[in-house]
Amino acid sequence: MASADSLFDFGRRQQAGVTAPLAERMRPRTFEEFQGQEHVLGQDRVLRRSLAADRLPSFILWGPPGSGKTTLARLVATATQATFEPVSAVTSGVADLRRIVGEARERQGMYRGRTILFVDEIHRFNKAQQDVILPHVEDGTVTFIGATTENPSFEVNAPLLSRCRVFTLQSLTAEEVGSIVRNALEDRERGLGTLEVSLAGDALEHLVNISNGDARVALNALETAAFALQGEAGSDSNSGSREITMEVISDALQRRSPLYDKAGEGHYDTISAFIKSVRGSSPDGAIYWLARMLEAGEDPLFIARRLVVLASEDIGLAEPQALPLAVAAQQAVHFLGMPEARIPLAEATVFLATSPKSNSAYMALERALDDVRKKPNDPVPLHLRNAVTGMMREMGYGKGYRYAHDFSGGFVEQEYLPPAMADARYYEPSTEGKEQEIERRVREWWGNSGEGQPDNA
Repeated sequence: MASADSLFDFGRRQQAGVTAPLAERMRPRTFEEFQGQEHVLGQDRVLRRSLAADRLPSFILWGPPGSGKTTLARLVATATQATFEPVSAVTSGVADLRRIVGEARERQGMYRGRTILFVDEIHRFNKAQQDVILPHVEDGTVTFIGATTENPSFEVNAPLLSRCRVFTLQSLTAEEVGSIVRNALEDRERGLGTLEVSLAGDALEHLVNISNGDARVALNALETAAFALQGEAGSDSNSGSREITMEVISDALQRRSPLYDKAGEGHYDTISAFIKSVRGSSPDGAIYWLARMLEAGEDPLFIARRLVVLASEDIGLAEPQALPLAVAAQQAVHFLGMPEARIPLAEATVFLATSPKSNSAYMALERALDDVRKKPNDPVPLHLRNAVTGMMREMGYGKGYRYAHDFSGGFVEQEYLPPAMADARYYEPSTEGKEQEIERRVREWWGNSGEGQPDNA
């Protein structure tokens, strides 16, 4: 059976009693006790079938904190005939990996024994450390299991990732977290059953809501509340049931721990939702994602920079005041700092979300850049050049240039592109917001088929 040393010694942790945190004591001991993740652990799923056949593939468990990654690895350890070697990427290094691989090679050669290498927090290993694992996974010396809260596509080397299956774990549902909490309250061997405490209905609902699908957060807060209640009752008042109220559980929880990492996927997912909400003209969605970022401690200047980009790219000339207001918000954030900086951020967010939208200037530049990169860069036409010397005048610099202010309305038709690009059209004004007036002027100046109309050829 599997080696169950160090991190995976269930018996020793059970004997530790209340000295180990409640979340540690209540870890499931069997697959039947495990809550959630049926899409991974169902009897007809690949992982369970592989365990039943004792032919485990290399795989990575990816999921949010408290979703059961390490617990699942422990259960795998008890269900396989291979020797289980766990390491944590936080505390281990290349020397540990090489020692385990060396022992695995000896085990394989002498006893035809198999080894499972489990690396918790695999995203904390750098490229060189992950490279140490790769050849030994490839030649079958070890079966690799990794656990990570970060997207493996970003944090795991592509060669290693290509040799692993990725099992995605989901945050636990409210029902699953509630079941875990109730089991902990009732369990007299590993849980809080001997304390004879109960949890008020509204307190349970609040605990489940604020834990955000993280069983560890829920159990840690429950244990804190239970022992705080015991302390209030006094050491001589341990008989009789006591109730954990909403006030006690709120004090134990303090505040929600956001599922957000400023250097990880949560950061990119949330700012993406924020940008798409502003672009989609949803002030409610935009303000919600703004609040999520601020509550998680996101750099307010990062948000302000995104607002400036949004004002330029997505609102554009449909509301020319969007860019000045976004820049003003950036300056206000820089000047004020948090927490007051959240107010101009909110104002700019709502203004941009409720503004008419046009990406015409952005798209005009993209079309022009495409031509600049793909087509010859012809010389500037002579009539558009400045004749700053006599020789330049003799060469025809500036000859034939028509000064717009000399003509009625400050406009005169002449060519402003190189001859080879004379038919190119980049700027297509929209009919949104204040850009309607721009569209009218462009049409009057250049006509329906002239400059300012898109080149659809």
